[in-house]
Amino acid sequence: MNRRSTLKTLASATGALLVLPGWAKSWNKDSVRLYISSFTKDQQETLSALVDTIIPVGDKIGGRSVGVDTFLQKLFDKCYEKEVQDNVKKQLAALETTAQTQFNIPFGECTQLQRETIFLALSNSTIKEEKDFFNLLKSETIRGFSTSEEVMVKYHKFKIAPGHYYGCVDVNA
Repeated sequence: MNRRSTLKTLASATGALLVLPGWAKSWNKDSVRLYISSFTKDQQETLSALVDTIIPVGDKIGGRSVGVDTFLQKLFDKCYEKEVQDNVKKQLAALETTAQTQFNIPFGECTQLQRETIFLALSNSTIKEEKDFFNLLKSETIRGFSTSEEVMVKYHKFKIAPGHYYGCVDVNA
């Protein structure tokens, strides 16, 4: 048995166990609220309206109400390459331009149907950047919503460590 390999594996496992509580917790609006984004105010408003377009407020909650728009800003800034970030910002500006051209109002002030029309047009686009933007925003918005604390804990009743351990239980034998 190779001692060095075993020690490296043991050190890696120990490090992973120390980091586990940090990433196993669900995210919520308060955990990302203090983040300073690289997105401009206009881009943030467009992204917020886009999140509301993809997951509008239903009976109780929607994408914007659980803070998916803020989550996406942090996700794009911290987890994606510069090229993807630039494409997201470019496509957000294009959404604004399209809304101004078609309806003479900003994207955020458009009705739900108007925003859906503009956004869904990107899904059928032949331009790779637009199609990538559509797929990325749609999938990450859904992921952000479904992994938020509001949805996981309060709606699905998810528990990180489910069940309860009863140490001393009488057994009828």
